[in-house]
Amino acid sequence: MLKTLAKCIREYKLASILSPVIVSLEVILECFIPFVITELGNSISEGVGMWGTGGALGIGQYALILVAMAIASLACGALAGVFCAKASTGFAKNLRKDLYYKVQDFSFENIDKFSTPSLVTRMTTDVTNVQLSYMMIVRTAIRSPLMMVFSVIMGFVVGGNLAWIFIAAIPPLTLILLLMVRKVTPLFRRVFKKYDRLNESIQENVKGIRVVKSYVREDYEKQKFDRAATEVQMDFTKAERIIAWNQPVMQLFFYGVLSTTLFLGAWLIFENTGLTVWSVSQLIVYGMQILMSLMMFSMIFVMITMSIESARRICEILNEESTLTSPQNAIHEVADGSIDFNGVKFKYSANAEKFVLEDIDLHIRSGETIGIIGGTGSSKTSLVNLISRLYDATEGSVMVGGKNVKEYDLTSLRNQVAVVLQKNELFSGTIKENLRWGNPDATDEELIEACKLAQADEFIQGFPEKYDTYIEQGGTNVSGGQKQRLCIARALLKKPKILILDDSTSAVDTHTDALIRKAMREYIPTTTKIIIAQRTSSVEDADRIVIMDSGRINAVGSHAELLGSNPIYTEVYTTQNKGGKEISANEIPGIKCEECKGGGHHA
Repeated sequence: MLKTLAKCIREYKLASILSPVIVSLEVILECFIPFVITELGNSISEGVGMWGTGGALGIGQYALILVAMAIASLACGALAGVFCAKASTGFAKNLRKDLYYKVQDFSFENIDKFSTPSLVTRMTTDVTNVQLSYMMIVRTAIRSPLMMVFSVIMGFVVGGNLAWIFIAAIPPLTLILLLMVRKVTPLFRRVFKKYDRLNESIQENVKGIRVVKSYVREDYEKQKFDRAATEVQMDFTKAERIIAWNQPVMQLFFYGVLSTTLFLGAWLIFENTGLTVWSVSQLIVYGMQILMSLMMFSMIFVMITMSIESARRICEILNEESTLTSPQNAIHEVADGSIDFNGVKFKYSANAEKFVLEDIDLHIRSGETIGIIGGTGSSKTSLVNLISRLYDATEGSVMVGGKNVKEYDLTSLRNQVAVVLQKNELFSGTIKENLRWGNPDATDEELIEACKLAQADEFIQGFPEKYDTYIEQGGTNVSGGQKQRLCIARALLKKPKILILDDSTSAVDTHTDALIRKAMREYIPTTTKIIIAQRTSSVEDADRIVIMDSGRINAVGSHAELLGSNPIYTEVYTTQNKGGKEISANEIPGIKCEECKGGGHHA
């Protein structure tokens, strides 16, 4: 875990090294200041300076040394703070960057493994926890033990054997701190999982706010959020209840050690053992430094304990390898838009009991228009996801342009396979910026042409800012049909060899749907077009129609062929076009009833 996190320090190594080095100098200076004050006190008492010079001159020398040491200590503290801040914030920046880049390379299978709210929590709350711990490590975690060690040494120098009182206090304090850490660690582990559920509740509510309001479920959502927030609060309360003992325990030991030191110090002075009032007073200062160092160390322990779980969750992402990678010597050129499914079987998880797709054998020529129809859950989307290698086939092979998709460079393959997904997504930015996802170098004229083909130009021209209209996150300020047409225009700008429309015209009327299909036939005739639809009118003019049923191909044929021979297609067509009434054989284009010689009325 440490090795993984250390890779994110990178350009901030120098700041990470300088901070503890300067902190060490600061600690040395702070520990010598009480010693110089003791010498000054003794000098005042004896009337002798450090170098044997008497009177005010010796005292002045001590004063100058103290001022110089105080200024140097202040400068070291300020510099250490600057370098510490630079190191910790830079480390956090690299962590977020590496996490974000890693997620961008994930396959759908990897993303399915980690929920979206969990990924958000890891890149925000978890990184912040690790950042705070790193800040403490490069400064406070160095300062506290050094301060403790030097204070103990200087305590023996100025106070002799009286310093053993502070040594005696360290073991029981350390034991108490370790017990506290042991108690709070499982609580912090548990709380981050509940953080994920809290974020999930927020995300679902915000994303589906229209549904929440239309079903008047605000009270239910509030209760769900309250439950998640209360669970987080309860675990944190338990942890804080344990941590709260830190301060009173420290104070108990501090005042106990202070009282003992004062009592024994006064007794030793009274007994003329050579110990002076100045020595005892500075010994108390060193004692405070020792106990304060322990208190700071306890805070570091708590913070690091909390961040260990955060660090583990971050490393889970950083160490996760994408299940889909480009092979060595990958192919970068897709020859054409031909597609071949050879004995394909697929399931989303290796542990899944049932295949989502089974026995898929389908061969599509380059430039063909293929319609896919099937009931909900018939795995239509799963089928086309294998073409752009969003998932890999579990068994069998998927070929594009005569080559196995696993042989292609992923970027090259996906640049030639444009997908308008079932759940259309627009991003915050102008319409132009969203369209240029399809082609970053597209001119304004090309944008307008693509939008005209997608039947989007007309409504865009109606906006005051036209193509510079700002799209809110998720496209919330445009309708479903407008969003679909913008996404289709974005895909057309790629001029791909394969275009997949996954039920992406469901929110537009049949006339607009027909115009879009007509435009695609004329604008990209050599592109292979796969249209997944619920309406038969969307696929009637396709070269072939694939009927999916329970993850298998039920039938393949043209509209005319399937309408007479396939019960699934016939039922869908009848329901949509005849209001559920039966149709006669003579009503089916290109089919005659042999029994009735063209005059029968049975289906």
